[in-house]
Amino acid sequence: MLRRNLKKISKSEKLKKFILKYKVPKEYLSTNRRMVSKAIFIGLFIAFIPMPMQMAVVLAVMPFTKFNVPIALAMCWISNPFTMPPIYYMEYMTGSFLLGRETLDVEMTLEWFSDNLDNIFVSLYTGTLFYSVTSASLGYWLVNYFWKSSVHRDKKLHRHHRKK
Repeated sequence: MLRRNLKKISKSEKLKKFILKYKVPKEYLSTNRRMVSKAIFIGLFIAFIPMPMQMAVVLAVMPFTKFNVPIALAMCWISNPFTMPPIYYMEYMTGSFLLGRETLDVEMTLEWFSDNLDNIFVSLYTGTLFYSVTSASLGYWLVNYFWKSSVHRDKKLHRHHRKK
């Protein structure tokens, strides 16, 4: 279903006018399986990194590989102002667990964070690496799997209807 919706959007006259008006390379708006799965991978990988300007990092990756940029930008919004504290806390706890370190009593204040950044930095980014790689790889695999199964299901239905 998602595949069909993306295909409909890509054939939209409004989108074609936008591309022509702003001279956007079509590769960055392509809705094929490879472009969408790469966008999911890049967007999810960057979404879990605790840093400002995550969307700018997605745009900085553009010269090195081709992917569907709007989808990658949307994936960055998984870590929004409401989800950031629990995500970063989960990353810190996971990083501490993986490194075998004791965890500090965390207070959700900017003052506590700035006072303890030196103590939590390694654990936080260890957890970040774990979740970035895991979620990005899982997202990439799931998009490929469901996209391919959707294509096979559509071909099977098409063959079934042709026989009648």
